[in-house]
Amino acid sequence: MRILVINGPNLDVLGAREPQVYGTMSLWDIENRLKQRYARVTFEFYQSNSEGGMIDALHKAMDGSVTGVVLNPGAYAHYSYAVRDAVSSLKVPVVEVHLSNVYAREEFRRQSVIAPVCKGVIAGFAVRGYEMAIDYLLQQD
Repeated sequence: MRILVINGPNLDVLGAREPQVYGTMSLWDIENRLKQRYARVTFEFYQSNSEGGMIDALHKAMDGSVTGVVLNPGAYAHYSYAVRDAVSSLKVPVVEVHLSNVYAREEFRRQSVIAPVCKGVIAGFAVRGYEMAIDYLLQQD
């Protein structure tokens, strides 16, 4: 199984950015944890602070090279119809993940325009959210 994990804006500074909200693990730490825990999975990790970069990565998933996508769109979850359209074009399952509980934060974070075109949303479980998404994708294989 091959899974694409896409992380959006500001996730490249995890561990340093608001650790009280997002935790102390870096994105590199999260990626290594996933690789160790899921040795049978081939991961492709991608992070971009730009909307276009994320869309390009999602478009690459259209070629059938991955069996699922874990997507942490960051703030783009709340307003990027362009990312939503890229997700909706995929034939593989996509799970939206957020490290923090977006539903317990500011009002603008409580709505995701991407969620309706995903198989599900996991929020508020820190790095465990990525693992839950991968566990789901593994069950689909």
